[in-house]
Amino acid sequence: MVSEYDFWLLDLDGTLVDVEWSYTREVFDRVGDRLGYEFSDREADILWNGLTGSRDRQLREWGLEPGEFWEAFHAEEDPLVRAEQTYLHEDAAFVADLEKPVGLVTHCQEFLCEPVLDHVGIRDWFDARLCCTEETGWKPDPEPVQSVMADLGVGNNGHRGVLAGDGANDVGAAWNAGLDAIHVERVGHDRRGRCVLGDYRVRTFDELDGLR
Repeated sequence: MVSEYDFWLLDLDGTLVDVEWSYTREVFDRVGDRLGYEFSDREADILWNGLTGSRDRQLREWGLEPGEFWEAFHAEEDPLVRAEQTYLHEDAAFVADLEKPVGLVTHCQEFLCEPVLDHVGIRDWFDARLCCTEETGWKPDPEPVQSVMADLGVGNNGHRGVLAGDGANDVGAAWNAGLDAIHVERVGHDRRGRCVLGDYRVRTFDELDGLR
């Protein structure tokens, strides 16, 4: 199925790379100290992996103001430490062999994303990349996806593309932009508490070769 598409877009965190749990736990401990809120392991997992969709909506349900949370969160993240604690999923290696335009569309902020790309050695995998902001919009909105498509030169001109990601927001962004969606389920349905539907549903990218 890889050859069916004229271009590929990918999410980063949870899709191509992941972070050691000890790092995530320590960050949420420090953020909690700033906010006067004790995050459970489950709450940290939900927010880090976006298990319930919109993180801002989830924060409000817990009585936390998203703006205050994100300010504290980014203040407590050390780009170099995060990069050192990040590892590349082995099954993501297929991206390096794609002979098609490849773009990255991630919610990971640029000051964190750039060291991660260098640490795991995948910067040259992408012909275009975008770290979402309030100005660009956030997945599942199609705007950031369409922006990367424009940078790749594969806008609304008949090219067939696909977006692969680990969350419902990635699937939504793909469909809203008129692309096929691959959902790679890294955490499992039980832990997520729901099933995310996509045009393709895989546990690892190694399963793509078996799809027709």
